[in-house]
Amino acid sequence: MNAIAAAVEVHGATKSYGAHKVLDNVDLTVCPGHVTVILGPSGAGKSTLLRVINHLEKLDAGYVSVNGALVGVRQHGDRLKELSERAILAQRADIGFVFQNFNLFPHLTALENVAAAPVATGRATKAEARERARELLTRVGLADKADVHPRRLSGGQQQRVAIARALALRPGVVLFDEPTSALDPELVGEVLATIKDLASAGTTLIVVTHEIGFAREVADQVVFMDGGRIVEQGEPAEVLDRPRHPRTREFLSKVL
Repeated sequence: MNAIAAAVEVHGATKSYGAHKVLDNVDLTVCPGHVTVILGPSGAGKSTLLRVINHLEKLDAGYVSVNGALVGVRQHGDRLKELSERAILAQRADIGFVFQNFNLFPHLTALENVAAAPVATGRATKAEARERARELLTRVGLADKADVHPRRLSGGQQQRVAIARALALRPGVVLFDEPTSALDPELVGEVLATIKDLASAGTTLIVVTHEIGFAREVADQVVFMDGGRIVEQGEPAEVLDRPRHPRTREFLSKVL
């Protein structure tokens, strides 16, 4: 494995569902503090790639490491052996994940949603977790919504609570799976602004999105996937303005 301090390294990632190969020998390196935006059509393997990074999905072949540690497995001789569920959950706490559909607990307030994981994992007392939650809600512009339940929040507000929740355990990497796709168009900007703030603070982010303007403005690297493979990757100006691969050009012509 590469000894350099990549925040995320994906090597030879291969995953199939039956006869359908969703990831086909994917290699990806994400540097610490960088923002990687993943683009591609539906079914390209983008969401599956995020899910194998935090081991919500198991690879058929290849490996993932985050901050130098293998995720979900350990080296056993010349083979990789699955970790216990408890060990996987501990690793997952260091990899924030923001889902498309918020996934907030409906019976908990915004503050309780954000404070839940640090208490459940034993990383903070209830008082410490609530103090951290208030700080994070302030950071995402929702200090005045701490005691409000999700059903009384707009979609954009719910997604910002979800971002605060993902940061509560101080993860080394945060993954975003199409964080604006379930939002009304007028609410997209507030969520993207929150993600931009994280990027400017030096948080390592991997974002699956169709928001090309966001990719152009915020990404350090843009990755285009199709058919379970990385077809093209590079700096935003290269991939978005001067794509080399015909499939990238075809995709961008439809979304720009």
